[in-house]
Amino acid sequence: MSERTLYEYAIVRVVPRVERDEFINVGVALYCRKQRYAQVKIYVDEVKCRTLDPDIDLELIVKHLDSFQRICVGDKEGGRLAALEQAERFRWLTAKRSTIIQCSAVHPGLCISAEKTHQELFEKLVL
Repeated sequence: MSERTLYEYAIVRVVPRVERDEFINVGVALYCRKQRYAQVKIYVDEVKCRTLDPDIDLELIVKHLDSFQRICVGDKEGGRLAALEQAERFRWLTAKRSTIIQCSAVHPGLCISAEKTHQELFEKLVL
C-alpha cells in the first residue's frame, strides 16, 4: 500500500461584482510538495457567470485564468512569477485578494495520488 502524503488545495473563484461578494467556483489549485505536483484545473461555466453579472467580460477572465494556470505549473509564458519555486507559486496564487479572481482559504488533506485527488476535488467542487 502506498504512503499517504500531505497536499493543499484552494478553490478558484470568479467574483463578477466584488462588492456583492457572490462567486462561482471555476477551478481547484492543488499543491503536493512530496509528489512535486502543482496544478490548477479550470472550467468556466458561462451561464453561471452571466447569471451573476450579464455584462461580465468572460474573455478577460479566461485570459487571467490562463495566466493563473501558467504560473501554477511554472510555464515560462507565465512570466517572472512562474519562475518561482512550486511552493512560492502556490502561495502567491492562493493569497487573499479583492479582485474578480479569488481563491478560497487553503485546505490540507492526505492523498496517495495528488493527480487523482485533484480530479476528484475538481469534479466535486466545480463541475
